Amino acid sequence: MAENKNTISRRGFLDIVQKIAAATGLAAIVGPAIAFFWPADLEEVPSEPVAVGPEDSIPVGGSKTVRFGRYPAIVLNTEDGLRAYSAVCTHFACIVTWDPENNWLACPCHEGYFDPSDGSVISGPPPAPLETIPIFNQGGTLFIGGEM
Repeated sequence: MAENKNTISRRGFLDIVQKIAAATGLAAIVGPAIAFFWPADLEEVPSEPVAVGPEDSIPVGGSKTVRFGRYPAIVLNTEDGLRAYSAVCTHFACIVTWDPENNWLACPCHEGYFDPSDGSVISGPPPAPLETIPIFNQGGTLFIGGEM
């Protein structure tokens, strides 16, 4: 009986699978190591102000999350005026959201709650208040961060 040259033995197949699994495992280890030692060039906090939008783009009681360097910021239009905070919870860096029903900023992961008037902790595990970001209006456009 003639041997078919297009067949592969079981051992050959398992060798191929083993090499693919080893390459995948190596990539899973080396990839994050490279990212750790040579991170992307991302600004922690932008040096220039960031435009949020027209001054009437956030209704009273509303919020808007915007990109602010590496992390998002949240802009609130409260009864007492506009406020801007880092949207990163001080507990485990989850992203906080505005809860208009309860009038607070909430971390959905670990039930941390922040006061919208000053970013202070109302309850939960966060150890510190949210970072306040300066907000200003120039020519009808809202800006956060920096100084203009």
